[in-house]
Amino acid sequence: MTRMMQQYHDAKAAHPGMLVLFRNGEFYELFEDDAVLANRVLGLTLTKRDGTIPMAGVPVVKVEHYIGLLLRAGHRVAVCEQMEEPDPKKKIIHREVNRIVTPGTVTDDSLLDPRAPNHLVAVVPGKGNTFGVAWADLSTGSFTAADVPGPRLPDELARLNAAECLFAEHAAAAVTLAAGAHLPKSRTARPDWTFDPATATAALRTHFQVGTMTGFGFEDAQPCVTAAGAVIIYLQETLKASLAHIRRMKPFRPEATLALDEVTRRSLELTRTLRDNQRDGSLLSVLDRTVTPMGARLLHDSVLSPLTDPLAIDARLDAVEEVLKDHKLRGQLREQLEACADIQRLTTRVSTARATPKDLAAIARTLRMLPAVKAKLTGRRSVLLQDLEKRLELCPDIRELLDKSLTDDPPYVAKDGGVIRAGYNAELDELRTLMSEGKNWIARYQAQEITRTGIASLKINYNQVAGYYIEVTHANASKVPPDYVRKGTLKNAERYITPVLKEYEEKVLS
Repeated sequence: MTRMMQQYHDAKAAHPGMLVLFRNGEFYELFEDDAVLANRVLGLTLTKRDGTIPMAGVPVVKVEHYIGLLLRAGHRVAVCEQMEEPDPKKKIIHREVNRIVTPGTVTDDSLLDPRAPNHLVAVVPGKGNTFGVAWADLSTGSFTAADVPGPRLPDELARLNAAECLFAEHAAAAVTLAAGAHLPKSRTARPDWTFDPATATAALRTHFQVGTMTGFGFEDAQPCVTAAGAVIIYLQETLKASLAHIRRMKPFRPEATLALDEVTRRSLELTRTLRDNQRDGSLLSVLDRTVTPMGARLLHDSVLSPLTDPLAIDARLDAVEEVLKDHKLRGQLREQLEACADIQRLTTRVSTARATPKDLAAIARTLRMLPAVKAKLTGRRSVLLQDLEKRLELCPDIRELLDKSLTDDPPYVAKDGGVIRAGYNAELDELRTLMSEGKNWIARYQAQEITRTGIASLKINYNQVAGYYIEVTHANASKVPPDYVRKGTLKNAERYITPVLKEYEEKVLS
C-alpha cells in the first residue's frame, strides 16, 4: 500500500457508492472495482498498476465528457483533486475530494439539457398510503414539495422524470414497490437519520432561517417536509458550496393543474414520442418556439401540468392575444430575449462559486438587455403582461459592477488572466505592470542611478541567492551614495541594495 494508494482508499471510504476520479498529473485515474466498471461503461482501456491493481484513466481535458457518460448511466462521481503543485522535495501531493457530481446535483451546462429541468427527488412513506415527495432543480434553485396518495406516486415520478431519487435505507423496499417502474436509474439509499422528521425539519429551518415551515404553506408534520429536509441535507453534503440560491420552498397544488397519468402523457406524446422516446415529433417540439432556455423549461412544465383555473387560463390567453396581434412588439421581444443567456442557471453557478468569467460576462450582457424588455412591456392592456413588467428587476447595481470590472472578452478560466478591466483596480494594474514591464523598470532604474551617481559602469543584476542588487566596481567606491547598503563583496566589485530596489524585489517575487 503506497502513500498515494492510501490517499485513494481514504477518498473511497469517505464517499461510499461513488466512483472516485483520482487526479494524477494530466490524468484522472480509477482503480480496482471503479476501473473495472469504467472499462465496462466507458470503454476505457483496463491496465494494471504495479502489475496487480486494475487501473483506467481519462485525460484531464476530457474529464467532463466522461463524467457526463457516467451520470447518464446513473452513477455518482467524487473528484479527488491535487490541491498543490508537484514538489520534488515532497514525497506525496496533498489531494482531497473537492467536487461531488451526481445525476441530480449537476450545475454545469455541458452536462444538462437546457430545455428541460433536472430534478433531484426525495420520497418518504407517510401515514396510511401516502408518500411525501420533494423535488429540487439545483441548477435553477426551484424547490417544491407535496404529499401524494400512493396510487398517484408512479404518475408524479413519471411527470417529474427525476435524474436521481433519494430514499431512506429502511424504506427502500416500500418506495421501490410503490413507485413501480418509474424510479430513475440513479437511486440513492441514504442513512435513516437523514429522513428522521426532527432532523430533516431542523435542516430546513436552519437553511431558510425560520422557526416553522408554515410561512411557506406547509405543516411541519407533513411527510413532504421530511423529504424536503432530506434533500437539503444531501445537497449540503454533496455540493460543498452555498445553497443560498434555494430561497424558498413552494407547495405543489394539484388542484391548480390537470392531473395527467403516465399512460395519457405517453399516448398523447406530449414531450416524447412513443416510437423512439425522442423529443422531436412530440407535441412539445411542435409548440416550442421559445428563444431562451428558461422559456423552454417553463413550456415543458406547462405542457405536462395544464392549468385548470379559468381565471388563470383567461389571463394567459389575454396576454397571448395581445402579443399575437402586435407583430412589431412580438418581433422586438423575441429579438431581445434571444440575446439573453440562461440567467437561472448562471446565477446558480455564481451562488455556488462555480461561475466562470464567461458566465459573469453573459450575466452582464443579459442585464443590459433588461431595460429594453421592460420598456416593451410598459403600458400593456393584459393583466399578466402588466404584472411581468412590475416584477422585472433590472439589477442596475450588479450590471454597473460587471460592466466596470470585466474586460470585453474575458476567458473561460479565471487563472488564464485578463478577466478584470484595466483601470478598475490600482493594485492589480501595478501587479500587471510589474509582470509585463519588469525589464523596462530595471532598465529605467539603472539609467536613473547612473545619472544620479555618475558611475557609468553601474549595473543591476539578479540571482536566486542574492535577489536584485546593484554592482559597482572598486574603482568607483568613492561615488557610492549613503543610501546604498552593502550586500556582498566580489574580487573586483561590491554589491549593494537600496530601499527602492528592495521594495521592487518584494513585489516582483511575491
